[in-house]
Amino acid sequence: MKYLRFAFLFSVVILRANPIFSQHLNLKLPSKKMVEKNHKFIIYQCFIRIFGNKNTTNKYYGNMEENGVGKFNDVDDNALKELKKLGTTHVWLFGVLDHTTMTDFTKYGIPNDNPWLIKGKAGSAFAIKDYYDVAPELAVDVPNRMKEFEALVERVHKNDLKAIIDFVPNHVARYYHSDMKPTGTQDFGAKDDTSKAFSNQNNFYYLPNQPLESFQGVNLPKGVESEMWKESPAKATGNDVFSTKPSVNDWYETVKLNYGVDIQNNRKTQFEPLPDTWLKMRDILEYWAKKGVDGVRCDMAEMVPVEFWAWCVPQLKTINPDFIFIAEIYNPAEYHNYINVGKFDYLYDKVGLYDAVRRLMEGNGDANDITRVWQNESGDIGKNMLRFLENHDEQRINSDFFAKDPYTAIPAMTLSATLQDGPIMIYGGQEFGEKGMDVEGFHGLKGPDGRSTMFDYWGLDTYKRWFNGGKYDEKALSDDEKRIYDFYKSLNELIKKNHAIQKGNFYDLQWANKNGQAVGYNDKKIYTYLRHSFKQRLLFICNFDLNHSYNTDIIIPDHAWESMYLDPAKKHTFTEIFRNQPTVLKTKPNQAINLTLPANSVFVFEIK
Repeated sequence: MKYLRFAFLFSVVILRANPIFSQHLNLKLPSKKMVEKNHKFIIYQCFIRIFGNKNTTNKYYGNMEENGVGKFNDVDDNALKELKKLGTTHVWLFGVLDHTTMTDFTKYGIPNDNPWLIKGKAGSAFAIKDYYDVAPELAVDVPNRMKEFEALVERVHKNDLKAIIDFVPNHVARYYHSDMKPTGTQDFGAKDDTSKAFSNQNNFYYLPNQPLESFQGVNLPKGVESEMWKESPAKATGNDVFSTKPSVNDWYETVKLNYGVDIQNNRKTQFEPLPDTWLKMRDILEYWAKKGVDGVRCDMAEMVPVEFWAWCVPQLKTINPDFIFIAEIYNPAEYHNYINVGKFDYLYDKVGLYDAVRRLMEGNGDANDITRVWQNESGDIGKNMLRFLENHDEQRINSDFFAKDPYTAIPAMTLSATLQDGPIMIYGGQEFGEKGMDVEGFHGLKGPDGRSTMFDYWGLDTYKRWFNGGKYDEKALSDDEKRIYDFYKSLNELIKKNHAIQKGNFYDLQWANKNGQAVGYNDKKIYTYLRHSFKQRLLFICNFDLNHSYNTDIIIPDHAWESMYLDPAKKHTFTEIFRNQPTVLKTKPNQAINLTLPANSVFVFEIK
């Protein structure tokens, strides 16, 4: 065996040094770390406010009493068992932290928020007003809201799942005041020198001697009255706007946190002494890690200097080595920096794979873009890329603004989930083909936009029928909803059952089949690749053409056979293992396989 291992290592070194082949595969040397760690987990983004809400009155701009709201307790054992059946491994408990809202909780000693600082009756989950508290609207018994949240985390763990929450490091609500902070902890801005536009010991950025004048284009909901929020001096907004009149298109309800970057002075950095914001944010993360949370999805992480993450993340790993950090990031040029320097575990792959497959799902695009994405952006960090087709920011697949058909997700989601080793995410409702075409309130001021609201109290009829009085038996779902739900369950089962998908190498076959090399192969609409490990070899064929089927050859070149440790001079059997009728193809030595690809389809063959 030691001679075989030496031969393998030698061959990998040679192949990596060969520019002809290096662009078509990303081989990984066997290592103890690779064997032990599985990056291929499945995240379910659970917006608790909507997930648990069985009230579908859905009055335009309705309040909590009228439209209802989901509670921590609604994510009960039965719900978690169903998420487990779906294939979920990690539940992103979205919208947990205490944020500004128009709902009155003064009888519980919680001050009202100024309506000018709130988007929608429910408010934005990213306008955090207390990092040490959870949203009171999510609790059945408001005074015991933290205990209810802690019980939810325990239920998640009891059902063999992991719990992730949001961490919003870049900005806070304009009115930030923590009622629940630990003894000795100071609020953000409590010691700021507001006479200075910038100081690395200030938590905020200021416009000295200039009061906030207005929020341009912002109007209060009908029937809501309040004096304009007063702020002097004015603070910079969360999206780096230094103005006394931020607009409705700005993150006007939030203010930017200062990590020692002098934004108005060519972004000059001053990290010594340590910025006060660094210390406060580390303490907040430690607080949640010690409550048993398993990780954080960091909102707009790239708007926070990578130096902070490099300093902070390792400290959290000493509390829990398995605590995961996921970065929302949109600049591919910074991917390696935030992985290698910032120590993030996973990054959003939005400006890359999502954009490439979305174009294909809409009937445009070029399948060769997929090759360019993984080569240029994520080839060596594929295990660190979090793939998705929906989240709270993006439009629903089934909406009029995207694909108008949830079934277009079949090849796209399969590819996103299996292209490399990184995790995959499903946004709640995606599994039923939710359309996101409601007009809810603040979110619907300009009409539907294909997204589910983040700002309003609302209920999804698909959730209510799936819940079906607590039975979760799918009987109330439509036939189309059942079929798309079955697809997602089947895909997640495919991921979990196949070693080559979880930990195998990836090999791009596009180069061997394009430009007329494979008869009938349309490289602009078809994408083909291998996933292979010591235990298993899989061939993936995706047809992104929404209207046309193809009878095509698929060429597996000698180099690919050798990479899989199979002899191209021998006969091989290809058995379909995914959703299609059992299909077995047999090849003669050095012969391409031939098959018919229906429109908008995917095949997964195990090679033996």
